Amino acid sequence: MPLRQSQLAAALIEHIEIGVIILDSALRIQHWNPFISRCSGKNLDLARQQLLTSAFPEAETPRFEQMVARAREHGEHVYTLWRDNPYLIQLPYDAVGNPTPLMLQSTLFLPFRDQDGQRLFGLLVYDATDVVRSKEELNAAVDALNEKQVEQDQLLKKLEKINTQLLQSEKLAAIGQLAAGVAHEINNPIGYVFSNLKTLAGYVHDLFRIIDSVDTAASLEELRHLKRQLEYDYIRSDADALIGESEDGIDRVKKIISSLKDFSHVDDEEFRLSDLHRGLDTTLNVVNNEIKYKAEIVKEYGDLPQVECIPSQINQVLMNLLVNASHSIEEFGRITLRSGYDNDWVWLEVEDTGSGIPPHTLKRIFEPFFTTKPVGQGTGLGLALSYSIMQKHHGSIEVSSELGQGTRFRLWLPISQPPAVETESGS
Repeated sequence: MPLRQSQLAAALIEHIEIGVIILDSALRIQHWNPFISRCSGKNLDLARQQLLTSAFPEAETPRFEQMVARAREHGEHVYTLWRDNPYLIQLPYDAVGNPTPLMLQSTLFLPFRDQDGQRLFGLLVYDATDVVRSKEELNAAVDALNEKQVEQDQLLKKLEKINTQLLQSEKLAAIGQLAAGVAHEINNPIGYVFSNLKTLAGYVHDLFRIIDSVDTAASLEELRHLKRQLEYDYIRSDADALIGESEDGIDRVKKIISSLKDFSHVDDEEFRLSDLHRGLDTTLNVVNNEIKYKAEIVKEYGDLPQVECIPSQINQVLMNLLVNASHSIEEFGRITLRSGYDNDWVWLEVEDTGSGIPPHTLKRIFEPFFTTKPVGQGTGLGLALSYSIMQKHHGSIEVSSELGQGTRFRLWLPISQPPAVETESGS
């Protein structure tokens, strides 16, 4: 196509009152026009190179998979009409950016190739609401859909509340499962602090005998003899060691208790700047007893900026990944923790040398209540809630696994939450 024609086509796409999303062959977002930004409230710069279903999770349906398969395998142009499907992607605002209770959405999904012959896909989204409302015989249907939309909004609010309660329940259940290990972690230092105190009590008794002898000893030599008899030099050096060891033990208990407090905040639902490395170390303290007999921890931390997130929820995601990693290791292995950042995104990795995840199972690990653990040993909610938390943070989870070699999870988080999201959450 001559350059002039390309410029005209691009201008049309940018100004037409129809949503246009361009995807690469792997369904990653390459571009969308201003109509999509206005009607979705989402930022194109943050969504670019994400999978369509990461930016718009509601599109992850069997219906869309069928559309992609027909376009990919047969080169078909696949249509959906508003009456067949409420929406493929959620667009809560009208073309000028005002909230709208209803958008009757029709779509066209089509394959095409760019000037270099690379396969791309186009998704066209257009609002059929005005056309439908202009037809008198469909007014009743529109009213009914409006009522259903209100009901759906109410249900979504209830589901969000239930999800929050489920999240806290899973967190407390996880702490309950780790309680025995945490008790063991606390009991060890308390045990040797108690033993040290008993030894120190004996030393204090002997020191008092030496002090009291100052007033009753017949000579300085008699006093020196008593000091040698009670091994004063040994008491002096060992007392310092016992006190230092006891201080270390108490510090260990304080760290465990502090980590538990940081981890189990119930009311921490606000986004704020947080040190992800500190959160990861805190979580390691909580699950230490679960891991230390199964794996060596290797830290390969990069330099990270502070990240806008809900720290306790990110800690829960990390705890789920760490516990799953330890459970996947049959004898003794290694868990490697990595971090880094790329432009406006940071990433955290948890990689284990465990048994790996079979390919047919890998597709289902984020499904609620799906678990491969024996009955009573897993709720099947850990990874599902982790996925939900990452969606709430406008991030994503990547997983790769090889049987017999291990599994790697990578979390992607934006350094700052999108401004439009803050407006939505405040409304």
